[in-house]
Amino acid sequence: MLVYPSGIDLSSRTLQHLSGLLAGHRRRIGSRWRRLTCGRQALLVLAHLRCGDTYARLAAGFRIGIATAHRYIREAVDLLAALAPTLTQAMTTVRKKAYVILDGTVLPINRIAADRPYYSGKKKHHGVNVQVLADPAGRLIWASDALPGAVHDLTAARTHDIAAALAADDIKCWADKAYQGAGPAVRVPFRGKNPRGWRRRYNRDHAKIRSLGERAMATLKCWRLLQKLRCSTTRITAVVRAVVALELAT
Repeated sequence: MLVYPSGIDLSSRTLQHLSGLLAGHRRRIGSRWRRLTCGRQALLVLAHLRCGDTYARLAAGFRIGIATAHRYIREAVDLLAALAPTLTQAMTTVRKKAYVILDGTVLPINRIAADRPYYSGKKKHHGVNVQVLADPAGRLIWASDALPGAVHDLTAARTHDIAAALAADDIKCWADKAYQGAGPAVRVPFRGKNPRGWRRRYNRDHAKIRSLGERAMATLKCWRLLQKLRCSTTRITAVVRAVVALELAT
């Protein structure tokens, strides 16, 4: 197999952060010799998450076995996922904001037609539903666990108790029409194709505020592994949480 050098559009600070986590983990478990140093393992993991490179390609590039690449990546992803904030922890950050923006996305996965729970009728492809909270500038604050793509955004928000958490701290939240009925804390636009008068102005102003939440979605999807997930559905939550932890740390 041919091997060529490539680049990753991440800062050295991200690499150093992950390398430090891996070094501390190796000391805790008493790990001795490894095929890759902490820095090289961190680079391997970032190439997988950011570029979406497969285990086979990474194994060839780093001159290790495919099983070793899989084990190194899983180890680092689990370490990072444990650092991602829960909704309760995220509320500490949210309380300092004037308001937050709630939105949901369906991350594509490689599933066959028979997997109906993961088929999103809205997006017309298989995926998982992930809810995201962003601050007024569109910066990522929190991402939920992954649910099957067939789950509606409103149902997902209720499953994760997002509206209840916001209401408990009297936090204002802006969301799209999919969250109609989520609760008093969640502000949504008026329904209907052609609202008139003040309702039309309200919807226009609401859209301007809510559109900034797309930045948080774009931040997630810059990690190209999330553009087409090929791992087991039981591992997707850990992958999403690992990406969130890296974004918040750097």
